[in-house]
Amino acid sequence: MALFPAFAGIGEAPNSGSARKELDWLSNPSFCVGAVASLSQQPEEATALLSEGSPLTRSPLKSEPSDESDVNRKPKQTSRKKKKEKKKKRKHHHKKTKRKRGQASSSGSEPDSEPEKDRTSRSTGDARKESEKPSQEDNAAADTGHRSVWLEDVQALTGETFRTDKKPDPANWEYKSLYRGDIARYKRKGDSCLGINPKKQRISWEGASTEKKHSHKHAERYFTKKSVGLMNIDGVAVGGKTEPPSSEPVSFIPVKGSDDVVPPVTTWLNPLGIYDQSTTQWLQGQGPSEQEAKQPDSQTDRENALLKAKVEEFNRRVRENPHDTQLWMAFVAFQDEVLKSPGLYAVEEGEQEKRRRSLKLVLEKKLAILERAIESNQSSVELKLAKLKVCAEFWEPSTLVKEWQKLIFLHPNNTALWQKYLLFCQSQFSTFTVSKIHGLYGKCLSTLSAVKDGSILSHPALPGTEDAMFALFLQHCHFLRQAGHSEKAVSLFQAMVDFTFFKPDSVKDLPTKGQVEFFEPFWDSGEPRAGEKGARGWRAWMHQQERGGWVVVSPDDDDDEPEDEDQEIREKSLPRWQIWLAAERSREHRHWRPWRPDKTRKQTEEDCEDPERQVLFDDIAQSLIQLSSRDLQFQLVVAFLQFLGVPSGLSPPASCLYLAMDENSIFDNGLQDEKPLTFPNLSFSGVSCVGRSDPLGCQRWTRGHNREGEEFIRNIFHLVMPLFSGQERSQLCFSWLRYEMAKVIWCLHTKNKKRLKSQGKNCKKLAKNLLKEPENRNNFCLWKQYAHLEWLLGNTEDARKVFDAALGLAGSGELRGCELWELSLLYAELELELSPDASGAATARAVHILTRLTDSAAYGPYSGPVLAVQVLKARKAYEHALQDCLGRSSSGPAPAGSSPRLTSLAKCFMLFQYLTVGIDAAVRIYEQVCAKLTGSVSPGDCGREDAGSAQGPGRVLEAVTLMHTSLLRFHTRVRVYPLAPLRRALSDALRVYPGNQLLWRAYVQIQSRSPTASKTRRFFDAMTRSAKPLEPWLFAIEAEKMRKRLVETVQRVDGREVHATIPETGLTHRIKALFENALRSENGSQCPLLWRMYLNFLVSLGNKERSKGVFYKALQNCPWVKALYLDAVEHFPEEMQEVLDLMTEKELRVRLPMEELELLLED
Repeated sequence: MALFPAFAGIGEAPNSGSARKELDWLSNPSFCVGAVASLSQQPEEATALLSEGSPLTRSPLKSEPSDESDVNRKPKQTSRKKKKEKKKKRKHHHKKTKRKRGQASSSGSEPDSEPEKDRTSRSTGDARKESEKPSQEDNAAADTGHRSVWLEDVQALTGETFRTDKKPDPANWEYKSLYRGDIARYKRKGDSCLGINPKKQRISWEGASTEKKHSHKHAERYFTKKSVGLMNIDGVAVGGKTEPPSSEPVSFIPVKGSDDVVPPVTTWLNPLGIYDQSTTQWLQGQGPSEQEAKQPDSQTDRENALLKAKVEEFNRRVRENPHDTQLWMAFVAFQDEVLKSPGLYAVEEGEQEKRRRSLKLVLEKKLAILERAIESNQSSVELKLAKLKVCAEFWEPSTLVKEWQKLIFLHPNNTALWQKYLLFCQSQFSTFTVSKIHGLYGKCLSTLSAVKDGSILSHPALPGTEDAMFALFLQHCHFLRQAGHSEKAVSLFQAMVDFTFFKPDSVKDLPTKGQVEFFEPFWDSGEPRAGEKGARGWRAWMHQQERGGWVVVSPDDDDDEPEDEDQEIREKSLPRWQIWLAAERSREHRHWRPWRPDKTRKQTEEDCEDPERQVLFDDIAQSLIQLSSRDLQFQLVVAFLQFLGVPSGLSPPASCLYLAMDENSIFDNGLQDEKPLTFPNLSFSGVSCVGRSDPLGCQRWTRGHNREGEEFIRNIFHLVMPLFSGQERSQLCFSWLRYEMAKVIWCLHTKNKKRLKSQGKNCKKLAKNLLKEPENRNNFCLWKQYAHLEWLLGNTEDARKVFDAALGLAGSGELRGCELWELSLLYAELELELSPDASGAATARAVHILTRLTDSAAYGPYSGPVLAVQVLKARKAYEHALQDCLGRSSSGPAPAGSSPRLTSLAKCFMLFQYLTVGIDAAVRIYEQVCAKLTGSVSPGDCGREDAGSAQGPGRVLEAVTLMHTSLLRFHTRVRVYPLAPLRRALSDALRVYPGNQLLWRAYVQIQSRSPTASKTRRFFDAMTRSAKPLEPWLFAIEAEKMRKRLVETVQRVDGREVHATIPETGLTHRIKALFENALRSENGSQCPLLWRMYLNFLVSLGNKERSKGVFYKALQNCPWVKALYLDAVEHFPEEMQEVLDLMTEKELRVRLPMEELELLLED
């Protein structure tokens, strides 16, 4: 058959040998015209045979005669096949030998496996046709020499074809028969034999042992790849087909037999009846019906159908309500649920690459949804922020910054957007520098000030703008402190004090920008500022300038005394990194105030050794803001004092609390364990004060500053106290006295008797001076602090006299003010802790104090035990007063001052019931107060947002809860009492107040005594999943570290190396997992304290390589924290120069350059 019919005649022309060879490629010798007809007739014959019921048999294909071209190509094909077979033999030689052995053994031991093959070969041999050509026989015979062929392919001339078997079969000799069915089949089990003594006799069998070689496969553990994959596979739901229940009782479960099975239906498309319905429909080009498509066949199909239904529902709802931003955000969050499911976008678990593709697919889906949402809601900031968060996975940092700038340009009045933008820029390590972020804070505050003043007409000020500006200002100051630029942060506070409280009347009506321009001459004039000696303020300077300037007064002789500076380098033999760290921290402690030239000593700006200590007006001009609210003005002063280390009881705003948290003082119990009722709560909240860069692990005690620093703080108090009156002034005096008392407590803790004597004397002098002022004569808060100071110093009788004198000032009248109740409560608690014995005189003194508090007569000193009648009268008075307060609180909005009154009354009544009846009576009072106030407490009152105000039922309930837990802790210390009620009370309280550090400290301390950690871990696990604050993560880590220290203490011998006598039970890995999960939380990634704790923990394990990785990962999230760099120098001394270069590159404050250190060491 010609390949091209047009040239068929040329190919068949006679006497055309050369032309035949040239046009040989036009013929197709393998094609036959008759094959087409035979192929078309085969389906018809098969159908006819099926209709007749005859069995189907397979007929071998007949080979067609080949042309000469096949003979010519045969040697080339044979050589190629030989090369390929040689390669295959090299690769599969081992497999072939195994296969041959298997065939030989099967022929000997299992002879019944070959009859069917023999019969087939005989039938094909008989059916052979003799009309074949000799050339084909020769070709076939040649092929059999080098490859195995089928009998059907061999066409011999003889009538029969024989096969030579060279391997003898010994069974033919043994059984005297060629029929393989006569051969006995057996398997030998074991090497023994019946009838022999196994102890003395043994048979050695020839040949290989017939025992099965059991494969010694080790059981796979749960952490192997295969087992993890099996665990990740969703289980298949098992269920039967639901059938209608019959009314008759069934005594057995019917089993469907073979008779019940419907015989298959054979058609021309399904001739054997082996295809199911879906396959038959596919062959016909049809699909299943709608009812069948809607019915899921398995659990996975049902889940996929449910997810698809939810997607359709979301699409329908967003189509009907395109302006509902919360619905769009819910649709975006739903994509994470889709990713976790086994269908739709998800892929097989365990395949990491496919998982990444699936995650990218979901992110792209989120981006598409958000773009659709933004088209319908152009002014929605929430949707745009969500889009930027998703795009952070795709875009480069420079592209992200540009998008942020566009968003800020469109919404310059949105304070929440500014806060997120600053945090984003602050945490970008590649583009971060201190000067750049400092400028961004100034631009933010100046823009918001212009919006608040009305200078930007296109965008009005939003509600709460002033409060948000104040929070951003505090965040700016803490950023400068953590970066090492303490002088700029202190200068910002100094400027804000003058700009807020001492503003001249002539500039008050100007916008903020104009007021800042008038403020510049005062700042550059060299006049004393807030905290410096002789500071009078901006207003006084302005008036004096109008009159002709200040009169220069000669300085005192005391001012000429130089500052007592500690020697920076005390031991030159130490390693260089230790010398540098000690000198750097020493300068940080001494040089936190901005340097200014002293005109009395004729100093100029050129006399400053470190130019970075000078703060120019351009460094602070843009960050000055106006605070019109009286409450915010007072918070500014309190925040300044807290920044300097004065415990004022004010925590930073929630938006910047975890950014400023950089020390582990939140875990220091102090006197809380020794005196659970009267311990002083200094409430530093883990935020370090200015001038402190101590290594992690040092206990936080208020040690005070150097002489000039203490004078600076005193000057601040003298400057701002005349600006306030009433409760605000009282709180400032209280903070000042608490600051001095904190230094006394530090002396008591360190047992420094010499310093304790001088510090106690200074503190008592301050308390007496404050009480001598006319405004503080009846200030019970100051009386309480003064009496507590005398008690701490060991002067118990003097303290009782002070308490009695203060209570006598109150005069007569039933249940006087709340400040007097707090004074009586502290007096009673101190007496109770002095002698915990219930029958002691101190307990009688405490009952006397609380009983006289309800008496209408004037207070009298203790003269003896209280009569039972007086106790009953006092209890009735407490009950009536508590019912009145609770009734007013639950009936409607509480009047001003009622919340502190209710708090103090409930606490006094609980202590009174504990002293007179028992702990159960005190617990009942707490439950009564909780039952009344729980309904009026909203979830927002329990959070940190309400931490600044002591009004509101949420704060009342929190204070009463603290009193309840303190009473239980005290009772468990002095009596035999189970810990279960205390644990339950702390757990319930922490579920309501997850950000309360006092409750967490008490809970961790109590749970550390438990021999098992399962309940504690379950509680922490539930709290970390449900609570937004970071405290549950921090205290969960601290609890595990305490347990690890306890285990190591047991394993240590004489305080030396650790002997692993007790298994660690995975504590190290659990702590690492807690750190990793905490750092992935919303507030954890930018918390410096968490990164410092993680780095310190890994270094303690001795894993330096991983510790370095965590350090650089911390810099990616918190590049502005100088304490991280100092920790790195301490932990990795060999990387000291690299760390210092990095600090210089990012413009962090380095007070002692290496060049200066080398000069100092040479001297």
